[in-house]
Amino acid sequence: MSAIYIGVMTGTSMDGVDIVAASFEPLQLHATLTVPFEPELRDELMALTLPDDNEIDRMGKADVALAKMIGHGINTLIEKNQLDRSQIKAIGSHGQTIRHRPEHGFTLQIGDPNIITEITQIPVVSDFRRRDMAAGGQGAPLVPAFHQALFQHASIHRVILNLGGIANVSMLPANNADGVFGFDTGPANILMDAWCHRHTGHPYDENGDWAAYGHPIRSLLDRLHAHEYFSKEPPKSTGREDFNIDWLDDQLIDWRNDLTYDELEDTPENIQATLLKLTVRAIQKAIYRSEMETGEVYVCGGGAYNSYLLEQLRWRLRKHNWSVQPTDVLGLSPTWVEATAFAWLAMRFVNGLSGNLPAVTGAADFRILGTITAV
Repeated sequence: MSAIYIGVMTGTSMDGVDIVAASFEPLQLHATLTVPFEPELRDELMALTLPDDNEIDRMGKADVALAKMIGHGINTLIEKNQLDRSQIKAIGSHGQTIRHRPEHGFTLQIGDPNIITEITQIPVVSDFRRRDMAAGGQGAPLVPAFHQALFQHASIHRVILNLGGIANVSMLPANNADGVFGFDTGPANILMDAWCHRHTGHPYDENGDWAAYGHPIRSLLDRLHAHEYFSKEPPKSTGREDFNIDWLDDQLIDWRNDLTYDELEDTPENIQATLLKLTVRAIQKAIYRSEMETGEVYVCGGGAYNSYLLEQLRWRLRKHNWSVQPTDVLGLSPTWVEATAFAWLAMRFVNGLSGNLPAVTGAADFRILGTITAV
């Protein structure tokens, strides 16, 4: 049997820790598990994404707590599925990003790999982003290389759209290995989830039903879209540092101070609809600016289950007959694409193979990504 690699991913939305056990050539998922965050840890991780008091001590405690959560989660996955530890080559652990500043050549993911190795007694490959950054890259997005290996088609143009907290696209032109590129388009669930939780008490807008009840506000949409990130040229990446609920609140204050807006529009559901349209508009712009005239969009991440968002995306892409479907029609559930990508990146590291795409990140060349914590 092929060697097994375990991939661990915690994304910008901070819903939980996704863990997969996979082998490659061909891809096979042997086991999957999601471990939800304890509310206190999630709140602390969320708070650490922005500057505040006593950050180093708080970060240290969260680093240890998250690593223990990941380590015990991996052991649970192994034991519940009766996996043979001797077949598990390595763990690829992305960790939780608490700061991403590519303009300063800096990124930080926590979840101590030493603790994970100690708990699991399996080598851990981690710190995937900084080698790319050292070579002049953004350190993100990293999943397009995996998307290319798994999803590129010989005769059909494809876009892999990941809708996590942040949305990113991998452009896979047909039969053109050197033409692959990708970037973060902007916010996806990060703002919609926060706004929904504030006004409904629910952690996310299931199926996009609440947004579908509202109507986008053009003046607010234009104000939000004026954020400098949307006008930047790729390679580019973003995160909570740029898009967060405090930023949204500031934009709403400025918008409400503008006497030209209609007060009847200022309802929570209309603002939710506007946030969804902001996401869709940025994705449409990204796809239409590519040289691919038409093709297939495959969606992964939590946003793949937002049926209203996908409906709106289909409507916006109708002009060029792009189809929009979840990645499970290609054989990999939207839930597990990113965690599987980090299992793949661990496999690439162990085999001395590059994990980045310079055309995506802006790095000077291909690089082997990560460092290893041995048993």
